[in-house]
Amino acid sequence: MAIGLVAGAGLLALSACNREEPAMGSPMSGGASATAMLRTAAGADGGRATVTEVAGGLRFTVDVKDMPPGTHGAHVHTTGRCDPPAFETAGPHWNPTTMKHGTMNPQGPHQGDLPNLVVDGSGRGTVGATIPGATLASLLDADGATVVVHAGADDLRTDPSGNSGGRIACGILQVN
Repeated sequence: MAIGLVAGAGLLALSACNREEPAMGSPMSGGASATAMLRTAAGADGGRATVTEVAGGLRFTVDVKDMPPGTHGAHVHTTGRCDPPAFETAGPHWNPTTMKHGTMNPQGPHQGDLPNLVVDGSGRGTVGATIPGATLASLLDADGATVVVHAGADDLRTDPSGNSGGRIACGILQVN
């Protein structure tokens, strides 16, 4: 009887220590989120971007509509301004870790580097990525942040913006 009690107590103690961390990118209960309504230079609705706190980082999703078909760079920029027509007020890519641009760059990527967004013939496209180690608090600092869609494909290596061309849509991230 005593052996059974000791063994049971041991298993209970071990199970209390065996707390698995949630997998990277898993949804977090109560995780904060933000949304950006994307607008074109003409002010037309271009879709939306969302960012959500997940286990180990931030999950970004960009859903566009009425965009030119093809492959487009999509990035998170440092400033919460989207003044048309060129959206230059959005600033550079979000890069708190001072890396070089691109996932194919040995010295990269910026935390604001998202995968290329592929837009189909109907003008719709979606891309999502989880940025490890990123936090909503560091992203949405005093001057905010934006999500920008570029005219061309991101080559994923050339600093500072992957030769992705002009900015064709922009949205200011707002906490939900």
